[in-house]
Amino acid sequence: MTSARPADVQAYLDAIVSPTRRRDAETMLGIMERASGEPATMWGSIVGFGQYHYRYDSGREGDCHAIGFAARKAATVVYLLDGVGAHENALQRLGPHTTGVGCLYLKDVSAVDLDVLHDMLASSFRRLTRDTYTKRARDGHESD
Repeated sequence: MTSARPADVQAYLDAIVSPTRRRDAETMLGIMERASGEPATMWGSIVGFGQYHYRYDSGREGDCHAIGFAARKAATVVYLLDGVGAHENALQRLGPHTTGVGCLYLKDVSAVDLDVLHDMLASSFRRLTRDTYTKRARDGHESD
């Protein structure tokens, strides 16, 4: 076990059965640590980095990881909580992927441009942690 990783993050990695998902999780750990400057922590079944506060017009508010990923059976899921629309140009250069409203699905992290992925994550992290974030992923994004 790497001493720099919290035990729960290491346990999560150790439980990943698929060699591809395990390799991809190790890659995502490094990219997200560099993009955020924050250590990995577990947010349920998501490996998260940093934290941001959100407050919607409805009055609902809370805290969440600023960027994160999860090794799922079909793909590695990257959580872009400012919405994938905020990264439209970068997504065109990324490589093979699919998207949801606030999720990026990567079947093979080694097949994408890791520099583009890093820049997307760093941008998302900055946007979310700059101040209280007021948009939902589906509502668009606040400009940098």
